[in-house]
Amino acid sequence: MKTKILSISIIITLFVSGCNFLDYDDSTHYTKETAFETFERHQAFLTNIYSYLPVRYGTIDDALRSAASDEAVFVDRSSAVHNFYNGAWSAVNTVDDGWQFFSGIRQANMFLAEAAGQEFDDLKTHPDYNNIMQQYRLYPYEARFLRAYFYFELARRYGAVPLITTVLTEEQANSVSRISFDQIIEFIVSECDALAEVLPASFSQITGQDLGRATKGAAMALKSRALLYAASPLHNPDNDPEKWRRAAKAAGEMISIAQLGLNAGGLNLQIPTLANLTNTWNRNYAQNTELILGVLRPNSRDFEQLNYPIGIVGGGSTGHAPTQNLVDAYEMTSGLPARPNSGYEEQCPNFNPANPYAGRDPRLQNAIARNNEVWPTVYGQPLEIWYGGKSGKPAAFASPTGYYMKKYVVGTYELRPGYTLGQGTRTWVLMRYSEVLLNYAEAVIEGYGDFELTNEDLPITAREAVRRVRARGGVAMPAFPESLTPEQFKLKLRNERMVELAFEDHRFWDIRRWKIGPETTEIRGVDIVKTGDDPATFTYTPIVVENRIFTDNMYFYPIPQRERLLNPNLTQNNGW
Repeated sequence: MKTKILSISIIITLFVSGCNFLDYDDSTHYTKETAFETFERHQAFLTNIYSYLPVRYGTIDDALRSAASDEAVFVDRSSAVHNFYNGAWSAVNTVDDGWQFFSGIRQANMFLAEAAGQEFDDLKTHPDYNNIMQQYRLYPYEARFLRAYFYFELARRYGAVPLITTVLTEEQANSVSRISFDQIIEFIVSECDALAEVLPASFSQITGQDLGRATKGAAMALKSRALLYAASPLHNPDNDPEKWRRAAKAAGEMISIAQLGLNAGGLNLQIPTLANLTNTWNRNYAQNTELILGVLRPNSRDFEQLNYPIGIVGGGSTGHAPTQNLVDAYEMTSGLPARPNSGYEEQCPNFNPANPYAGRDPRLQNAIARNNEVWPTVYGQPLEIWYGGKSGKPAAFASPTGYYMKKYVVGTYELRPGYTLGQGTRTWVLMRYSEVLLNYAEAVIEGYGDFELTNEDLPITAREAVRRVRARGGVAMPAFPESLTPEQFKLKLRNERMVELAFEDHRFWDIRRWKIGPETTEIRGVDIVKTGDDPATFTYTPIVVENRIFTDNMYFYPIPQRERLLNPNLTQNNGW
């Protein structure tokens, strides 16, 4: 199944709206009945459901949603990602249409309806029959996990959505109504609780090598994330502490099980070194113990061609330019902020604006390419991001912010003609253990107002949870100070999420669930001027790159107008 996740053998397209309901696949002419005739076709059908998992290498016209937040600017101004904040986003111009997840949900519902009770008599003489059936009996639980994951993706976009758990006729589908966000979350939580009791901690003992499949850890992590969103200001306007405490308990349960270790019946989750973490989002899915769920993709240089800097041999096109907003989030190695007015601690006295990248959190170098740095490493030349340099302004497609993106970009790939790319895969991270630890810390401090508290639901303190993320080998950032107030701890923790989870499709959603949109509209960068040679010297002048639009209606996506024309029972979100 590892390879089938990458290359789907049977595609059965089943859309949830209008006359797009199909009972067969145009390319193979399998009817619904023949699609479930054999074990292999069941397996292929489930594999196709997995294909609906979101892969963020190119969400909107090659752009990540990071470029619609204060993490990055997408250099190609023709990309639709700019419509998120330039006034062009609407129910007609939906930009990022999440309604497609209903296609995956319909396929999951069909699989659950058709797969029940199958014994595959034709395989009973097969020597591996018992092993095949052991795998097969997990398939419905995997389909249920995928359905729950798709519902989370819908809920965080639209809030209230229809809940559909059976295969509907066209007429039925075009008359469903939305139910509340909280009801959708309760469905997800209920499913995750049931699935965590059945799904294995690892498939290695069952199938030997299958990667990218739903596990016990994935179910628990999804529950943690769903409850955190439900407790957040966007969905918890009265700040009910019980919602936060429930989220803390869910994450705490996962931390407790992870601490047991796989050999003791727990989860194989550990915080790796920074170098090994880099391999998580580039390659080496099986070799990283922090990854909970990811999507495998065939190896290619497409992402590098998009995001390598301009001006290098072979030609990159810049793609995503990280912002000064993000760079400023990376603290000094002392643990103090590099920027003034952080709201939680005074600026580090050792910060030198003439040498702004010295003495910074090592994760900065891991995620963002800076002026005069030798990157991509394969070219062995310092980046010239200064005005008039090979990768600097005023050249077309030069970074407008003064930075280039490293994270997810493999800096050892050649773009020069004549170089071949080896075999392998790359992984888009959907869930990893650091997120669970940060979810836990946030839920504890919000729910209890105490970052040193432990009890029967809280296996470690909130401060310890963050320390485990920051103390990883290669990072070794100091723990949060005991002297912080609860409010300062919250702000510093939000900053930590921006750093640790940069470009992993969290910041866009964190801005919304925290309801801080208007605070993130000033997008900043730096102008760099070369002032001397041997050694090279530069001046760095902060600039405002652009001011974006953020209005209250943008906390939720608009319900696509085409769906409302088909189904008059679908109400629209406020302001759209």
